[in-house]
This record gives sequence, structure tokens and C-alpha cells, in this order.
Amino acid sequence: MIDSAETVVRPNRPWERVVVGVARDVDALDKSLVALLEQEGRLSLADTAAQSGVSRPTAAARYRSLVADGVLRVAGLVNTFQVRGITTALVGLSLDSFNLDEKVEQIAGLDEVSWAAVVTGRYDIIVEVVTDQGMTGLYNFLSESLGRIGGISGSEMFVVMKARNKWTLLPAGMRSAWTGHGDG
Repeated sequence: MIDSAETVVRPNRPWERVVVGVARDVDALDKSLVALLEQEGRLSLADTAAQSGVSRPTAAARYRSLVADGVLRVAGLVNTFQVRGITTALVGLSLDSFNLDEKVEQIAGLDEVSWAAVVTGRYDIIVEVVTDQGMTGLYNFLSESLGRIGGISGSEMFVVMKARNKWTLLPAGMRSAWTGHGDG
């Protein structure tokens, strides 16, 4: 079942379409495909199908559906603590007003952000920031990037010193810089 959904294209990530407002049920086959691809993202569809006990066309159709519905994205993840020069921080943000959906979408679209979430508790939004520019990158995120968003009344940053089982999808700005596509 899929509730009302909207596809959003982020201005600084035109190649990335994000499905928002989705509540989709996943059955045993969906779970099997996701679990197998989470273990090995390069697993062929034939192997995925065989290990899930279905035909290749069934696995392929289900895979396409999971991707199209925004449930699954297969990507290269980085253990940022195994790469010198990458700094990761969690940032708690308090907002002036409570237009949460708009603000979390704007913040998630920033080049330094790997993810952003609306949360309960002391902060309105929690953000993961990843930079290869150390403390300068973190400072620029707070002073420049968030300044362009506006509507933020306070922030608290927690620099991650060590983590386990932490694999990160690099933020758009860092991916662009590493591939030579853009300034970010």
C-alpha cells in the first residue's frame, strides 16, 4: 500500500528524485531483496533472485518497484573513520517557526548534509554533516549554509570522534568534489 506520495527534485541534486510522503508496505520478498543488497550491493539480479527463491524477472520487477517508490537505493557507502581528513558531526537545530517539512527538506538539500530528520525532544531537526575541510567546513556549514536557509534560532554541534558500524553516504558536495563535478 502506498499513501499519497510526491516526487521532489532537489535544485542542487537534479539527478536525485526523492519520494516523500510514502508509507509503503514491504512483504517477505521485498525484505529479502533489501537484506541481500544491503549485504552486497553489487549482487547480480540473477543471484539475488536465486537466493530469494524467485525468478530473475520477478526480482528485477520488484527491485525496480522498490527503487521507484523510494524504498531502496543501492550506493557506495564510506566508513568515514577509515579515511583521513573527513570530519563528521551531528547538529541539533531549533527553529524559529514550525514549518518542519519545508525546513528539513531545505536543510537535507545542503551540500554538506548526508541526512536530516525531524525529531522529538530538545531539537526540532537533527542533521549529519560530513566535510573534508575539518573544523573550517563545520564552521562554514553553521555560518554560511544554514545562514542561507534562515529560520533557525539555535544550534548545537556534536563532532563525532569515533563510531562503529557507521557507514555514510557522502553528501552531494563532497561527492561532486571527489568526482570533479562542481566546486562542492
